[in-house]
Amino acid sequence: MKRVRNTHQASPLRSAILAACFISLPGLAFAQDNPSDNTQLLEGIQDGERVEITLPDPEKQLPLDDLRKFTEVFSRIKAAYVEEVDDRQLLESAIKGMLSDLDPHSTYLAPEDYEELEESTSGEFGGLGIEVGMENGFIKVIAPIDDTPAQQAGVQSGDLIIKLDEKPVKGMGLEEAVQLMRGKPGTILTLTIMREGENGPVEIDVERDVIKVTSVKSRMIEDGYGYVRLTQFQAETGGQFTNALNKLKEDHGSDLDGLVIDLRNNPGGVLQAAVATADALLDEGLIVYTEGRIQSSRLRFSAKNGDVMAGTPIVVLINGGSASASEILAGALQDHKRAVIMGTQSFGKGSVQTVIPLDETHAIKMTTARYYTPDGRSIQGTGIKPDIEVKPAELKELDSRPFFTEADLSGHLIGQDEKTEGKDKDKQSGAENQASSIIDRDYQLRSALNLLKGLQILNRKGADTVQ
Repeated sequence: MKRVRNTHQASPLRSAILAACFISLPGLAFAQDNPSDNTQLLEGIQDGERVEITLPDPEKQLPLDDLRKFTEVFSRIKAAYVEEVDDRQLLESAIKGMLSDLDPHSTYLAPEDYEELEESTSGEFGGLGIEVGMENGFIKVIAPIDDTPAQQAGVQSGDLIIKLDEKPVKGMGLEEAVQLMRGKPGTILTLTIMREGENGPVEIDVERDVIKVTSVKSRMIEDGYGYVRLTQFQAETGGQFTNALNKLKEDHGSDLDGLVIDLRNNPGGVLQAAVATADALLDEGLIVYTEGRIQSSRLRFSAKNGDVMAGTPIVVLINGGSASASEILAGALQDHKRAVIMGTQSFGKGSVQTVIPLDETHAIKMTTARYYTPDGRSIQGTGIKPDIEVKPAELKELDSRPFFTEADLSGHLIGQDEKTEGKDKDKQSGAENQASSIIDRDYQLRSALNLLKGLQILNRKGADTVQ
């Protein structure tokens, strides 16, 4: 049975697409690049000669049948959808679908999305304070950002968000979900999540706020041992990281005995910021390189001479919320054997997205390359495997009873250091007490500190042996 098409409902776009395809076929149209070829073709036909035409490779041409299908769907929606839809909305939806179907990180940026992306890389934006991605049709929390409403409400890395207020997210696009999570500061959003270890869904109320992200935080966790927390890689993170290291050394009065860099739940950010951070700790060599189909996506970043920490032992903490730029840093330090990587396996986002402006207000964010560690490892889908696996654990003292010691015996000989020991304990400052409290609560951080202390002891013994 022959199909009858309603030509009155065909979109002007359909004619434009087909016309464009037609004039792009060399040897079949009069709009060829070489006019002499056209003349020769016409003369040959008029003289009755046999003329051979070389057709283009069909694999390299736009599929006409699929284009016809697209314009047919476009026309049907325009004609029969329950509500009238304008051409611009349909075309934007088509663009969004093209990009979102490629991978979870490619997307179309309308004016408000473009603006929000610029805000997030500068360090201030509105919302809940979580980095999210898609998994099996649900929204997956890659990591909550430090000191944000989401973290304070108890949202955790790995949570699957199944409802936003009363709206199920199954089948919802990532962009639409992000728009629902953003809103006026002070308003409440109820997240319904599925969490490993829980028997059923968990509801968490999160109050929206203006998110101001402090990229670099630092402090001394014990005399001689510094701690730097990188929450996200923003445009200025590299310089802030170097300043934090110099401040720690200044406060200590000399080079540190050890340094902990905390990348747990760091969702990534600006590639160049991760490179600058790694450069501060490396004397030379490749930091990361990217490979893509176009020349501009093939980049190599190498360290300049000068290690700010002058060889100080470093432990880097990672977990399943460490993604993208934080994996670049961890991978570079691991391959150069500049740091011991400790914790649990990272997220595994080994791709690079490029923001390509279409005009002053619209852009696309598209995956253009994979990145590789200095040793040529692609961590896409696999992540960084820690040198020493340390899973999170709750610390609990098994025996806190006071022990009966020699010092408790009546008339015992006074030890050489016995009189000063109590005084030294009294001198412990409030800041040191706070640091001790943090270490007591964080098993992974305590493990990192213990490893650094062990390395320092071995280094001292080695120096004594050489002398």
